[in-house]
Amino acid sequence: ASCIQHRLVVRDASSLNILQLYTCLDQIQYIEWSSDSLFILCAMYKRGVVQVWSLEQPDWHCKIDEGSAGLVASCWSPDGRHILNTTEFHLRITVWSLCTKSVSYIKYPKACQQGVAFTKDGRYMAVAERRDCKDFISIFVCSNWQLLRHFDTETQDLFGIEWAPNGCVLAAWDTCLEYKVLLYSLDGRLLSSYRAYEWPLGIKSIAWSPSSQFLAIGSFDEKVRILNHVTWKKITELDHPATIASKKTIVYKEVEKSPTVDRERLTFPPTRALASSLFSTQSKYEICQVPVSLQYIKPVADRANPKVGVGMLAFSADNCFLATKNDNIPNAVWIWDIRKLKLSVVLEQLCTIQCFQWDPCQPRLAVCTGSSRMYLWSPAGCVVVQVPGEGDFQIMSLSWHSSGDSMLLLSKDHFCVCYLEREEV
Repeated sequence: ASCIQHRLVVRDASSLNILQLYTCLDQIQYIEWSSDSLFILCAMYKRGVVQVWSLEQPDWHCKIDEGSAGLVASCWSPDGRHILNTTEFHLRITVWSLCTKSVSYIKYPKACQQGVAFTKDGRYMAVAERRDCKDFISIFVCSNWQLLRHFDTETQDLFGIEWAPNGCVLAAWDTCLEYKVLLYSLDGRLLSSYRAYEWPLGIKSIAWSPSSQFLAIGSFDEKVRILNHVTWKKITELDHPATIASKKTIVYKEVEKSPTVDRERLTFPPTRALASSLFSTQSKYEICQVPVSLQYIKPVADRANPKVGVGMLAFSADNCFLATKNDNIPNAVWIWDIRKLKLSVVLEQLCTIQCFQWDPCQPRLAVCTGSSRMYLWSPAGCVVVQVPGEGDFQIMSLSWHSSGDSMLLLSKDHFCVCYLEREEV
């Protein structure tokens, strides 16, 4: 699904043929599919309205108007039949039921980066709250929205919460001014707390492994610390030095090369395809001999949100690899072998890393850098993929299909779909 101003366009993922076209009341600012892909919500925050469309019954529609309370966020519940709307100033979260048309309210949600978290099986929801200048967490049962547990947290300014994939442990972490990670059980018991150091800037990013065995914590000191699920103690620290010296690490460096054009094909005026190959530069990967010095940018200390520390973390679907990005070295992706807890590969790009994401079915990493190229890494090697098309298609973000057969590439104003052929076994 994609939106153009107030129009919602639904396409077939395999052919991109238009299946449905809907017209909303105002400019669409957010869209989200229900878990079963039968409904899609369109949020219009300026108007304080959410519209819901059905793919099975195009004539059916739903409109939710928050009125004077306003609207700042909207999302589906895991069952795909309830919508959670957060009002302005985070006064409350309203839970609307599409089946019974009933309404439930959750008071005092906290305005933080990640204040609502669902377990992977969709049974429970955790909400970060702020009452009387203290942080709390409430756990609700999603089947009837009854409160299961309500407890306060030992945080100065709670920044985010996230469930482990198995739904047994909830991680809560403090603002960057206070290095603290708290781990709670489903019944609200504090299982453990972790603090690496005290005074400098603390936590920047967090990621659970798919098996729930590891919790990776990216910090402003340019290190990743991995906790184990048995004792919740640190098992290793992963450094991000500007110089790669280990001979066991493979460094792939992106280099540009001039296109080669056969002189016999030159015609004037040149054809469109020939002109494209004449004036567009191409790139490829080269394996560098260690030691290799990476481009290091010294952060500006007197500005807010300094470009320093590990800001991006992602585990592969098979738990074998961890991809990281250190904001001090913005052009590099670090790929760690979790089985050996060692650095395996470094990808050094020509431009700043904008986004990376693992294939949901196999250890294959897709990377984009704001250029018209997409990069793929797997244990077999690296490849550079040039996006065909006219004009400058700058890939700012990407998203894998759940099957791993295709991915969505997004620029500022356009999108395209990249289809990958599976090898015959």
